[in-house]
Amino acid sequence: MKFQGFYIFDRRYSLLKNLVASGFFLMVERQKEKRCDTEKNNISYPENHLTNIQIIRTFVNTLPAMKILGIIPARYASTRFPGKPLAEVKGKPMIQRVYEQAKKCKTLSEVFVATDDKRIESAVKKFKGKVIMTSSKHESGTDRCWEGLKKIGGKFGAVINIQGDEPFIHPDQISKVAKCFNNQSVQLATLAMKMKNIHELTNPNTIKVIINKKKEAIYFSRTAIPYYRGEDFTEWLKRHTYYKHIGIYGYRSDILAEVTKLERSSLEMAESLEQLRWLENGYKISVEFTSHESHSIDTPEDLKNALKKFS
Repeated sequence: MKFQGFYIFDRRYSLLKNLVASGFFLMVERQKEKRCDTEKNNISYPENHLTNIQIIRTFVNTLPAMKILGIIPARYASTRFPGKPLAEVKGKPMIQRVYEQAKKCKTLSEVFVATDDKRIESAVKKFKGKVIMTSSKHESGTDRCWEGLKKIGGKFGAVINIQGDEPFIHPDQISKVAKCFNNQSVQLATLAMKMKNIHELTNPNTIKVIINKKKEAIYFSRTAIPYYRGEDFTEWLKRHTYYKHIGIYGYRSDILAEVTKLERSSLEMAESLEQLRWLENGYKISVEFTSHESHSIDTPEDLKNALKKFS
């Protein structure tokens, strides 16, 4: 493709799109200044002075969409539920259920399971899924996603970390996170959902998130935030909208490379929440809202309850 003397190479697509988009916004700001000059000093400009803005807008809109990779981290070892990815869920291994739900998301270019166990690798290959072997030393799914991305290769602009213990994940949840990266400035993305009952507010295993007006996370906590001063705790949900975090993450590929190099932070260690490491180091987490519940399986009892609910 040729555009005003520039040849567009696929490997430079993302950088170029950012530069062109930046140019567009700069020209818009200049246009605002010109309008002010015109009003104040009666200065006239050629009627075609918006042509370049229109060209840039058209160019950006016709560029191909960013390729997004879905990775499902899955490890066999689990203190509370060993072999969880292979547990049967309605006649299929749990990992297959997650994989099939992820494949329904049309915003993902590809979906891979990233595992450290040959048994999981074999199970994925058996149902014709794509799988990549990764180190057994990773401390988080984020680290496993980064290794997976490097081994899979390809020109993926973003990666979605899909929890391997959510066999009933809704494809729309994945899509909402993926679509956050339509905005080139988004570094990291996740989901939140409005809390419905006081039990969620008091449960330390239900992660709370407060969000600014730009739909970016301010803080995540296991305690109820914000503290509603002057009101009885039982009335808080009536006085304020509280949000719980839904544990799915998206990373712009270059940002994924950066956050995996960060040392564990004090806030992260205090709350035992990895995402606080990113916030404490100045990264922005975009938050989209979902109406679909999260049903993670942490124990055999969780699985029994989920099967009853979805039977």
